[in-house]
Amino acid sequence: MREPATGPDMSVIVPVGGRTADPIELFAEYRSGLDDLNRPYEMIFVLDGPSPAFAAGLRQLRREGQRLTVVALNRPFGEATALMAGFEHASGRIIVTLPAYQQIDATEVRKLVSALDSSDAVIGRRWPRAGGALEHLRRWLFHRMVAWVTGVQFRDLGCGARAFDRRVLDETPLFGEQHRFLAILAERQGFRVREIDLRQSPVDRLARVYRPREYLRSFLDIVTIVFLARFTKRPLRFFGMIGAVTFLAGAALVLWFVAERLFFGEALSDRPALLLSSLLMVLGLQLFALGLLGELMIFTHGRSTKEYRVERVVESGTDEQRPDDAPAVKDPWPSAPRAGCAP
Repeated sequence: MREPATGPDMSVIVPVGGRTADPIELFAEYRSGLDDLNRPYEMIFVLDGPSPAFAAGLRQLRREGQRLTVVALNRPFGEATALMAGFEHASGRIIVTLPAYQQIDATEVRKLVSALDSSDAVIGRRWPRAGGALEHLRRWLFHRMVAWVTGVQFRDLGCGARAFDRRVLDETPLFGEQHRFLAILAERQGFRVREIDLRQSPVDRLARVYRPREYLRSFLDIVTIVFLARFTKRPLRFFGMIGAVTFLAGAALVLWFVAERLFFGEALSDRPALLLSSLLMVLGLQLFALGLLGELMIFTHGRSTKEYRVERVVESGTDEQRPDDAPAVKDPWPSAPRAGCAP
């Protein structure tokens, strides 16, 4: 586990990607909300690839004496990578992520950080949420599908306002487009994740028309997160289940055709379905073998991968100790809202 350097108590990471607002106005709004917390903080802007206009605004802020850190990536890598790059340069015990455009009312940052007193990770839900009926239906279907396949209910995974104990990002690496599912990955690691309602910014009123490929990407992201959340160290359960169903379907068809040939005199020639059933059996065996190879690789190389986390250790005759001398910022034993529960 990386140890944070001595510095501010809180680090605010702003990944700058495709959608951005005026950096000077955005900085002023975020600063007003962060100053209300009355705690030292640092702001880190991560430019995910070239962003000349936003970078020019940040340079002007620095010339005006504003204290901020700018991390520029040489090309776009995705918001998840930008967040991890910002985390590498963060020194705070508390990590707050905010989008590069107005999603929530800046005064709600205090509410977001305060919720960490009873949780390890807090994600925001923009509420009341603007948008038309079609947009509400699309969001509802997406989150219902995610809840169905992962077993964890959230209602606004697209909100970029989040707050974490530093240990969450230490133990939950991200890449690609996994930033939207960070709450699910953290919950899988055993952290207490909470979703709270935050007032949506009146500026956040962009009406988007999503192309078909965006829906396909969302579906593939869901498939990826299902595999990461449930089958990371059990690939045979994933591939074996699909392979077994495929093999049994093919085997049932083959037995049907054989029975027709033996008992009803049906010819097997010119039966394309027979070829299809044979291919299903072969495909099922290949999928099962793929899962078995995955199990062998994990057994050989994945022994050091830890799927659990120790909250604290209590030994007879000693005081309670947290692992790795982590700061005791909250009592983890009393019951706290579980994942997906709003206050």
